[in-house]
Amino acid sequence: MSEQVTNELKKLVAIATDLELAVELRRKAIDQIGTVGTHEALLALLDLAANEQATPDERESALKYAGRIIKSSR
Repeated sequence: MSEQVTNELKKLVAIATDLELAVELRRKAIDQIGTVGTHEALLALLDLAANEQATPDERESALKYAGRIIKSSR
């Protein structure tokens, strides 16, 4: 994975986990992580899904995108 993608993913994860930001902004970051489709993105999404401080909607969304990444790697 290129360094640029890694840096972008780190920024998106930081946004998605920052509970001081608006839910909508965090949700958009989760959507963007889901489009990356890499193993690192999968791990980040699973971490987000396990985050008990996130809203149920955010956790479900992260899990949905993680499932898509797993299905696409078959």
